[in-house]
Amino acid sequence: MNTMSKTPFVTKEQLDKIVEQYPTPFHLYDEKGIRENARRLKQAFAWNPGYKEYFAVKATPNPTILKILKEEGCGTDCSSLTELMMSERMGFHGDDIMFSSNDTPAEEFVKARQLDATINLDDITHIDFLEKAAGIPKKISCRFNPGGVFELGTDIMDNPGDAKYGMTKDQILEAYSRLKALGVETFGMHAFLASNTVTNEYYPALAKILFELAVEIKEKTGVQLSFINLSGGVGIPYTPDKEPNDILVIGEGVHKVYDEVLVPAGMGDVKIYTELGRFMLGPYGHLVVKAIHEKQTYKDYIGVDACAVNLMRPAMYGAYHHITVMGKEQEPCDHVYDVTGSLCENNDKFAVDRKLPKIDIGDLLVIHDTGAHGFAMGYNYNGKLKSAEVLLCEDGSTKLIRRAETPEDYFATLEGFWDIDV
Repeated sequence: MNTMSKTPFVTKEQLDKIVEQYPTPFHLYDEKGIRENARRLKQAFAWNPGYKEYFAVKATPNPTILKILKEEGCGTDCSSLTELMMSERMGFHGDDIMFSSNDTPAEEFVKARQLDATINLDDITHIDFLEKAAGIPKKISCRFNPGGVFELGTDIMDNPGDAKYGMTKDQILEAYSRLKALGVETFGMHAFLASNTVTNEYYPALAKILFELAVEIKEKTGVQLSFINLSGGVGIPYTPDKEPNDILVIGEGVHKVYDEVLVPAGMGDVKIYTELGRFMLGPYGHLVVKAIHEKQTYKDYIGVDACAVNLMRPAMYGAYHHITVMGKEQEPCDHVYDVTGSLCENNDKFAVDRKLPKIDIGDLLVIHDTGAHGFAMGYNYNGKLKSAEVLLCEDGSTKLIRRAETPEDYFATLEGFWDIDV
């Protein structure tokens, strides 16, 4: 395979049939890929009897997706009231739900307690806040932020010291002592140091930091952690030149550190949890769009029938998403285009100065790796409406798993307010 290309999980023939049924743009998800990936992850951590993946609902908040992942043994990681409600509706309850939030409104803690979800406290002040809002549960987790800069070898991966999440070491030691005094019986820890890492070294390095802290917590507070949540951060290669993470190597790397740090400290029964979103779903989603305009001014532009409402990452972060012009995979990439949406914002571009084959009006384009933080980040600027979501089932058939928004949806919050006297 050409190292500079990515192969869509759907063929041109398949897609031609699908667009006859569902008008573009839409997000398409690959059920087969999602299930196989979930099974690989499970296999990678099978050495840990209590292991569980809590899928980050924020990445792809769709009930059908949650159902698939539930069937594969996953729980949910929720960050808001509506994510808790969606999880509840899909049959997740108690130990199946992690609630990790920051700047948390009281009603969200109330809902998490109602569902008996495992609450992950972001800040030491949240102990009092939670106690007042919903009472302290018997099981709780705290989020750690080591501060400073997180490096792997010579590469700076991220800057936890700048992040708004988690507690300092002194705070987390105090938090466990206070929670123990308040009657908590089961404790966990959680941390997130870097986003979208494409290296097999990240999780083992994070695990080592957390495992060593877990031993220190036991020594200093007498609190023995029951679980350690490595959170997310294992990423996907958005550019075609990068090798994807090998989850089996990552799982083994965490296993090695577990045996080196936790087992000698008499903590060989600690459960390992993960909260992956992008890794679980990213590569298994495509945004399918159609070329509807070509414009030649100081640059060559291809206008498509989607915009940043459907996929915000390129506009927001300048993020790269690979594009395949369907049916032209073998043609030379001898044209340079900006691929744009229709928002009144100049950053509404899916690609800038991208080498692609010649694009004709009506061509179908697949924008890759939109399975996580794709549809989910959409908004309604310019009165634009969010697209449908479609599942490509294992047997090759398709299911509509979310309809496209309509103008009626957009105007729903204004019903009853059209005729206000001012």
